[in-house]
Amino acid sequence: MWSLSVTDDRLSQAEAMARESPEFVVAAAVVAIVAIVGAYVLFRVRRTPGVKFHRLLAERDEIAVLMHPNPDPDAMSAALGVASLAEQLDVDATVQYPGQIRHQENRAFRTVLDLELDPIEHVSDLAAESIVLVDHNEPRGFAGADGVLPLAVVDHHPGDGAGEAFTDVRTDYGATASVVAEYFQQNDATPVPPDKHASETDSDLTLPTDTATGLLYGILTDTKHLTVGASESDFAAAAYVYPGVDQDRLDRIANPAVDAEVLEVKARAIAGRQIEGSFAVADVGGVNNVDAIPQAADELIQLEGVSAVVVIGERDGTVHLSGRSRDDRVHMGNAIGSVLSDLDNGNGGGHSRMGGGTVAPTIDPAGDEEPETVDRDALTDDLFRALAGDV
Repeated sequence: MWSLSVTDDRLSQAEAMARESPEFVVAAAVVAIVAIVGAYVLFRVRRTPGVKFHRLLAERDEIAVLMHPNPDPDAMSAALGVASLAEQLDVDATVQYPGQIRHQENRAFRTVLDLELDPIEHVSDLAAESIVLVDHNEPRGFAGADGVLPLAVVDHHPGDGAGEAFTDVRTDYGATASVVAEYFQQNDATPVPPDKHASETDSDLTLPTDTATGLLYGILTDTKHLTVGASESDFAAAAYVYPGVDQDRLDRIANPAVDAEVLEVKARAIAGRQIEGSFAVADVGGVNNVDAIPQAADELIQLEGVSAVVVIGERDGTVHLSGRSRDDRVHMGNAIGSVLSDLDNGNGGGHSRMGGGTVAPTIDPAGDEEPETVDRDALTDDLFRALAGDV
């Protein structure tokens, strides 16, 4: 009885205070609302990108996962990861790309992992209104690309592109595959060993074997086997996916048959290289397979005494450049980008260790003259100056 009496007295006092000081009640209510809202905002801020991305996908019925033109293993593995995550949420996912898949390593990646990848040439070819960009942050390479507003962007390249609802661009990561691997980990996905079925993991969300294998290969290729541009997070992502990796398929992707033209282009690059100090520029002339150009750059950068290299080649009037650097004085992406920005139809950029670009021919609108291509000798001189810091 005593405790009830005390409680009644306190309630009476509170009621009296409320009648005498209504502004106090209002202030207390405001404080309570602010505290609740603050706690909710803090909860949202602390929610990991992987959980946010998971919830974003779950709200859709279908998505198109869009890779950059001529996708490489990092782009394909990141797209594979996003599609796998979406499909486990009962979201239809279509992986698409502009350009071609020609590099023997890229073709092996697609074939060994049995990937369904749809080419596109026009914005009307996109399979869904909700677009997720992976391994690039601005749509390009197909007609109408400028008008695409992606739902989400997942990337590790510098750029100003952003998603309407979600943007995760981590330039300190060596591979987009590492970012996507984190999404699985942050949602407590269990990697599925190659000798087991997903049903044996006793997990609501899994990292399938083919996805784990692809993600590891994407990480390894974009970081030169975790030796160039790799962050602590890349190592952690590789360790996380490793239990699900199929070693046999990984080996088949890494050791495909080499195209004869690739070997020929590498030989032309080595024999025809021009050297200034520790910098090399090689013009390999016309090529049928443009993927031979970056492979030639990978070969040249291994030569003793060479710290930065750019290889130039031409296909159907378009000049392609690929550069590599292991010289702290040379930011390869900036060097190539600065040279090509001064040229009509030139476009280039990249990271400190790796860059590339193209120069398209100038077309006469009247059609009276042949397309005008860039002077490659002058381009070579400009590249040497850029590598030397004279930009």
